[in-house]
Amino acid sequence: MAESQTESQIASQSDRKPDSKPSPKPKSTSGTKSGTTPAPKPDFHEPSHHVRMVTASALFDGHDASINIMRRIMQSQGAEVVHLGHNRSVQEVVDAAIDEDVQGIAISSYQGGHVEYFEYLTELLRENGAGHIKVVGGGGGVIVPEEIARLRGSGVTIFSPEDGQRLGLAGMINEVIADCDFG
Repeated sequence: MAESQTESQIASQSDRKPDSKPSPKPKSTSGTKSGTTPAPKPDFHEPSHHVRMVTASALFDGHDASINIMRRIMQSQGAEVVHLGHNRSVQEVVDAAIDEDVQGIAISSYQGGHVEYFEYLTELLRENGAGHIKVVGGGGGVIVPEEIARLRGSGVTIFSPEDGQRLGLAGMINEVIADCDFG
C-alpha cells in the first residue's frame, strides 16, 4: 500500500508543468480590517536607570498566573525581575528586595488579608531603611475601591480591573517601570 501511494504521488508531481510555480500563500490580515494598517505601538517609557523588581504572590495565595504574566511584560519592557513565586511572606519579600537592591516590588494578592499584607510590607521596608522601594499590587477585583484608597495612603499602588481596562497590561507595567526608574 505504501508503494502505491508513493507511485500516485510521483504521478501527480509529473503531471505538473516544469515551469509552474506554486500559488502564493494569502497574506495574513489577523488583527486588522482589510485595507487598514495596524495601530501603532504605544510609546513606552524607556528606563534611563537599571530597573530591578521583585515579584511574588502573597502568603497563602497559590494564584500566580497573573504575576507570571506581569513579570514577563516587565522583562520585555527592560526590567530585571527576581521572581519569588507564590505563597510568599512579607519577610521573604522584604529580605529579597533589600538583598537584590531593587527599585520596586510587585505583588499579586487574590486572597483576603491583602490590606494587612501590603501595610505590613511598607512598614517593614521603612523599618529596614528601604522605604524608597515602590510597592505595587493587584488582585483582579478582590481588592475593593475603599481598600485601594487606604493602601494608596500607605504608599502602595494597587491596580484595579478598571485600570486594566483603561491601560491594558502593558500600560500598567509601563507605569510601574516609569515609577521605578530612579538611581
